[in-house]
Amino acid sequence: MDKPTSMSVKDFLIRKLSVQLMTAEKTIEAVVNHQFQSANVALQDSESVEISGFGKFYFNKKKAERKMEKMLSKAALFEKQTNDESLSEQKRKSAANKLANTLVGIETLKPKLHAELCTDLRGVEEQVDSASSFEGAD
Repeated sequence: MDKPTSMSVKDFLIRKLSVQLMTAEKTIEAVVNHQFQSANVALQDSESVEISGFGKFYFNKKKAERKMEKMLSKAALFEKQTNDESLSEQKRKSAANKLANTLVGIETLKPKLHAELCTDLRGVEEQVDSASSFEGAD
């Protein structure tokens, strides 16, 4: 069964699984949505996610750095257009909307790019200061 061009891949998967498993499409859709939301959250927390049957997805830091640079330059351009009085009100509103969307993208990407600044302290035991510890009464 080939996917119709008018149907998204997600909708096609849901419909095909629904027929194969003889389960309601809403149930399959809820499971698919949950799995992809979980994968998205996991990818935000780590560098890769593996989905059985689909493959392994990696966070490409160099590509993300290039994207961040591009978004920062776009944000500067949209901010300049928003403040440009010579442009029509409609163009300034459009630039303001684009600026807001670009800023959201920047804030979404920032934590992932700066994750290496937060060190992982699991497994590191706190050292006891021997000068301030008491051995007990003699």
